[in-house]
This record gives sequence, structure tokens and C-alpha cells, in this order.
Amino acid sequence: MSLLAQLALTFSLLSILAVGGGTAVLPEMQTLLAHQFDITHAQFVHIYSIGQVAPGPNMLMVLIIGFKVAGIVGAGIVLLAFFLPSSFLCFYAGRLWSHFAHNPWRRTIQSALEPISIGLMASGVYAVAKASIVSPMTLILALCTLYLILRTKINPVFVILGSGMLGFIYLRFF
Repeated sequence: MSLLAQLALTFSLLSILAVGGGTAVLPEMQTLLAHQFDITHAQFVHIYSIGQVAPGPNMLMVLIIGFKVAGIVGAGIVLLAFFLPSSFLCFYAGRLWSHFAHNPWRRTIQSALEPISIGLMASGVYAVAKASIVSPMTLILALCTLYLILRTKINPVFVILGSGMLGFIYLRFF
């Protein structure tokens, strides 16, 4: 199978799995990218970090992955493969869901899916943290960043950039 077809197939599958949000598929994405495209955990964390800091949806990071694997054509294929299938699925599922708005089982299904969504997001956070926290200093930076984001009104972008700068200074000079 050609590299471009493999990119399209991989990201189409991830798209269907990521209907509730891209964070839910981060562990699976990381595993697939390592096995199929030789993207290391460190590279994945760096790409994910760029996606967090860049404006817009954080899952636009998949464009960077496509570009890294197959250049500008790869980025275009990944863009279409990752965003179109889940968009169509959400559109048609939303129409069907609205049709059943007054059925009592609808709320039951929603209640059952909530803890699953939280678990999937937690597994994504764990996968990124596992690859990112590699020393006591990175643990301290992660905890301070978490505290500042949860307890202050400072824009998270500035907190993340500040943590990155402190980490860079630490690695460079200590």
C-alpha cells in the first residue's frame, strides 16, 4: 500500500474514533504513528505541544504529522481524512438524535456515554504526560502549569509558553 493511501486509511480510522474529540484517540494515534510511520514518542509530544499552542482546534496538529510523513500532499490528505469522516458522521447522527428528542432512552444513553468520554480523555492526558514528564523538573513544571491554569485567570497560552521557556532555560543552563 502506498504511503499516501496508508495515511488516508489511518487518519480516516482515527477520525471515526475521534467523533467526541481528538483527545480521546491520542494514545491510539501515538501507537499507530510509531508503528506505521516511525514517529517517536518525543516527536509526537512535540507535535502535540505545537497543536496546543497554535490558534484554532488543537487537533490541527495532524496536519504537521501529515507534512512530516509525506510533505504538503500528506498534510492535505490527512486534513481531509481526519476531519471529513467524523464531520459527516456527526452531522447525520445529530439529525437522527434530534429525531428521538422525546424518547426516555435518549437520556439514558447520554448518561452512559459520559463516563466513557471522560475515561478516553483521561487516557489521552496520561499518554502525553507519560511521554512528557521525564524528570523531577518536568514534573514540577507540569504541576505548576496545571495549578496556574486551574487557579488563575492567566491565558493558558502564556502559561504554557512560560513553562516551555523555563524548561528550555533549565535544560540549556543547568
